Amino acid sequence: MSVLADEIAEQPEVLARTLIQAQPAVEAAANAVATFAPDSVVIAARGSSDNAARYAQYLFGALNRLVVALATPSLVTLYHQPPNFAGKLVIGISQSGRSPDIVGVIAEARQQGALTLAITNDHSSPLAASAAHVLPLYAGPERALPATKTYTAQLLVLAMLSAALSGDQTRWNALRQVPALVQETLMRNTIIAQRVERFRYADRFAVIGRGFNYATAFEIALKVKETSYAIAEPYSSADFRHGPIALIEPGFPVILVAPSGLVFADMAALAHELAALRAELIVISDDAALLERAGTPLPLPTGVPEWLSPLVAVIPGQLFALHLALLRGLDPDQPRGLRKVTETR
Repeated sequence: MSVLADEIAEQPEVLARTLIQAQPAVEAAANAVATFAPDSVVIAARGSSDNAARYAQYLFGALNRLVVALATPSLVTLYHQPPNFAGKLVIGISQSGRSPDIVGVIAEARQQGALTLAITNDHSSPLAASAAHVLPLYAGPERALPATKTYTAQLLVLAMLSAALSGDQTRWNALRQVPALVQETLMRNTIIAQRVERFRYADRFAVIGRGFNYATAFEIALKVKETSYAIAEPYSSADFRHGPIALIEPGFPVILVAPSGLVFADMAALAHELAALRAELIVISDDAALLERAGTPLPLPTGVPEWLSPLVAVIPGQLFALHLALLRGLDPDQPRGLRKVTETR
């Protein structure tokens, strides 16, 4: 079908491999973080990696009680006014490890005496060389331009680091279930190609998530934009009510990322509001009642802990973007204007 389809299907294997092979580096990094005792975390990333950083904000905040901020690399590379990174854990996330602005943040932070960490699929990249510690992804070459398996591998490595920092063995036990849960998600969504037919001519979408899956909304919106060339705007359910809900008219397609968890009640309430406005609901959830209310239900496995749900909730979004692009006669492997390595400064 396409390279992108192959790489989406490859994710259970990638995650199983990364769980085993990345664990020694994760544990070494966690020991270094515990010794350093940072007062906060700063993460530099772009594109899909920036969406992984959004996940880390909730992950390290909720499970490790760490304040997490997203870096502004232009302060380092363009304005030459770097923030004070002293006493902080500074993480660079990049699939290629070759974007100069991300490398520049890590190099500056290390020079200031911060504890630096790189998460990258290229273990010999400039980003890896700039950081004190490297958490390698074991995704293998990613040939399609849209990131899929490197994105979920980034989420997994971040979750592994959080578990190692917590010292909670039950979290490691939960992590070991992830590859099978991703496989189950793929199997539950085998008919998605037929379900996207109704959106062949849609040129705009809203994508909504909250909490841990705020990042998932951003990542799914990115995938839809770069593969199908539709305008897809991500929001939290709270922010959506503060103005953008005025966009909704009958038939407006809204993708709701709503797995079980502490934010589910709010997402379900928003689904009710959107149904009253006659929006076209595309629902990613493990809740049977909510899926029944959707025009396009995209099911998830049950029993996934909320802190790990972004690893499975993004899968139907990846498949939706893939099949929408194919339906439109587009090449999802080579979206126009994109390169696999984007070197921003």
